[in-house]
Amino acid sequence: MSWYGKYAVGILFTFVLLAAVMLYIFPVIYFITGIKGITSTNFFYTRIALWVVLALVFLYNFSVEKMPFLLWKEKKYPVLFYIKTFINLYLICALGSAFLNLIIQVFVQEDISRKLIQISSLFKNNYWLIVFICLTAGVVEEFLMRGYIQPRIEKIYNNQYLGILVSAALFGILHSTYGTVAQVVVPFFIGTVFALFYKKYSNIKILIISHFMYDFVSMMIMNFIDTKHLSVF
Repeated sequence: MSWYGKYAVGILFTFVLLAAVMLYIFPVIYFITGIKGITSTNFFYTRIALWVVLALVFLYNFSVEKMPFLLWKEKKYPVLFYIKTFINLYLICALGSAFLNLIIQVFVQEDISRKLIQISSLFKNNYWLIVFICLTAGVVEEFLMRGYIQPRIEKIYNNQYLGILVSAALFGILHSTYGTVAQVVVPFFIGTVFALFYKKYSNIKILIISHFMYDFVSMMIMNFIDTKHLSVF
């Protein structure tokens, strides 16, 4: 198989695994554990499943592609650059997401995701779970969406913009299980910002930490506000 075919299969393999986890992991966990409903234990297992997906993609890359997992060599930057970048990425994502949520509320007037409300109740004062959820999102999603898929799409089609668009679109689609327009549009926006950054600066570590911090701050805010106020947040 040519490198083109290997990369195409790898991208499809990655997306199918992630989609399967997002759509079917709870029924599988119910079947294995016998614990019904969305509980903190079951949700913890769903995050473990995402780490398994990352491990399987790494295994495919090692055994089939036999190329570096990160096609773009990691660039090193001074500490001050990291600090400035964390702040800038957070502000861009936070302010942009707030604006998009406002626009969606004005024109669509959708209710907050019921699944999000259910999940938010799981990590009330469960700080260990919050950290684990955010760490999983930061590491798994950045390695797969930006580190793995984006460069391979660009290489297959020789188009940097398609790599950015496809990785951001897949990132948004994978959040569609929350059942609202906002939970697709906002991740698509954040995915686009992160993809543009990765294309320009080629540093996955910054994105992992930035993703972790964005999710952590959001979840900590949700942890300390009443569920009925989540729509405002």
